[in-house]
Amino acid sequence: MSNLRFRPSLWPTLAAAAGIALTLALGNWQLGRGNDKAALAERIKSASRDALIAMPSAEIKPDDVAWRRVEVRGRFEPKYAVFIDNRVLHGVVGYHIVMPLRIGDSERYVLVNRGWVAGTNARSELPQIATPSRMVTVVGLATVPSKRFLELSTQVAEGNVWQNLVLERYRAAVPIEIQPVVIQQENDLDDGLKREWTPPDLGINTHYGYAFQWFALAAAILIFYLVIHVRKRSQ
Repeated sequence: MSNLRFRPSLWPTLAAAAGIALTLALGNWQLGRGNDKAALAERIKSASRDALIAMPSAEIKPDDVAWRRVEVRGRFEPKYAVFIDNRVLHGVVGYHIVMPLRIGDSERYVLVNRGWVAGTNARSELPQIATPSRMVTVVGLATVPSKRFLELSTQVAEGNVWQNLVLERYRAAVPIEIQPVVIQQENDLDDGLKREWTPPDLGINTHYGYAFQWFALAAAILIFYLVIHVRKRSQ
């Protein structure tokens, strides 16, 4: 016969139950986030096979077209272009050129990330960008810029050179109405810009890693609780 017995006490039992419930809930939440991100990654991967969505001039909701391939016809407005700094392609530092496109003959614009251009030897001199003045058709992936950036300086914009693209910041800087998405241009307009887009890092493995840690912590709480409540049977 075993000389060990289990003798639980009230408050440690309640504390252990609360800790296990909390860590399991957090683990399931992170697991769900990871599954959602995995589904989004699959959606982005399959976007190239979907039919193009025509970008309307009426204001849209981001979820209507986010991570879908869209098509829009209009004219670029170079006056409100911004150069997104410190973008590296094949080891060369340059800029992403973000420029509003006026949708048809409307008063609404949509921002287009036209692509990458190498920087110049002098920081004070921006590269020259060829912009068609005619009506053009732009095809690309509709993206929603993240609001989470690590900006090491409070000087996040110097003229039209910006560290990151934040839609709210852009709206405050220009007097035009824009759609709440940015199109990553895919088609070539003979402008010399390079367009080699990589899939966004959605942090799927990070969510799964956090979920594992929460589940492991729940198991550790349970094991610790059992160990401290097992006593030797008195002789």
